[in-house]
Amino acid sequence: MHIPGGFRALCLRPGTWLLTRVQPPALEIIVQGVQLEAAETLSLANCAGLSIEWRESGVILRLSCAAQNSCIEARSAIVHESRPQLYQALPLAQFDAAAKRFWRRIFRIVRIPGGRYLLRVLARRTGSSA
Repeated sequence: MHIPGGFRALCLRPGTWLLTRVQPPALEIIVQGVQLEAAETLSLANCAGLSIEWRESGVILRLSCAAQNSCIEARSAIVHESRPQLYQALPLAQFDAAAKRFWRRIFRIVRIPGGRYLLRVLARRTGSSA
């Protein structure tokens, strides 16, 4: 997986780093089981891209920088994309106008005193006649 752009590195705890992409769209990578040196964290901001290669034994991060390319070995890497991109390809259900109106009425009834009891009575009445 190749991800273009520079990154900021933040040490969450020893051996665990959070890499955040500098340019939009937002992207975060949690890397575990790695000891980054100061020079490698500086080159993350100046790199043109980052490639992640998952293997059975771990992960290899390849930094593509103008000066030089470098490799970082880690135990694991988790990529978090922003939500609009993450769910964009999924065929998620959406409410039409009638369904939205129905649920607005239900939630309005629930908020009034005794509204839950009224809904329970109405649900029993319509459920038994069907």
